[in-house]
Amino acid sequence: MRTMNVIFALCLSVGYAAPNAQTVQPELNLDHPSRSAKEKARDRNRLPLETLAFFGLQDDMRVMELFPGGGWYTKLLGPFLADKGALYIALDSGGLKKKLAEFGLGKVVATGAIENFKKTDAPGYIFSVDSIDLNETDLDMVLTFRNAHNLNSAARTSLNRAVFAALKPGGIYGVVDHTKRHMQGIKKWTWRRSDPVQIIHEAILAGFEFVDYSDIHARPEDELLYDTRHDSLINETDRFTLKFRKPK
Repeated sequence: MRTMNVIFALCLSVGYAAPNAQTVQPELNLDHPSRSAKEKARDRNRLPLETLAFFGLQDDMRVMELFPGGGWYTKLLGPFLADKGALYIALDSGGLKKKLAEFGLGKVVATGAIENFKKTDAPGYIFSVDSIDLNETDLDMVLTFRNAHNLNSAARTSLNRAVFAALKPGGIYGVVDHTKRHMQGIKKWTWRRSDPVQIIHEAILAGFEFVDYSDIHARPEDELLYDTRHDSLINETDRFTLKFRKPK
């Protein structure tokens, strides 16, 4: 809860007011045939129903998932949006595009372009970019899960601007990542974490309104001292869950 207190203080400083948030859980198919037993086992920690309800996901939305990785969320979002909405995956760095048909996700559209995605000299795997174009507009929602820590501040600025351009007025930008202590520098043992206050500040500078935060992924036992894969972490890490909106 230490991090939540810092976020609350920032909320007051930027004139935050709690909205009438959508809390209805989407009817996700947690048993979709594309999902492995290992992926299903992570539901109890990743809480996809609660997370997507917090962001206000509805089945008729046009949604983009950034840096989808192996497709853990894609396999939930794709079937849910297939009939009435649409799912786009952007900046696919894990070869997911080639597996969509195999996973029964043929309606998911791969898009987005990134120039000069280059590893920096910082500890771990933190990247810089020259530019990002998501190649879509008028989206209802853009989501990114545990990716902010892989980009330096300048790259996140480019990403935030690209997301802002891709969303329609009133569109939602949802961010989840591993929590780092406020104002802690990049260290070898904590590089896979992000400072939520910095993430909020960067999004606001890009033009977003800060709508809300959730503590559904708070883990008080995580002292934020070690890498997210450290043996001392019995459960998943403490993660922040932030909701932004493009002004209408």
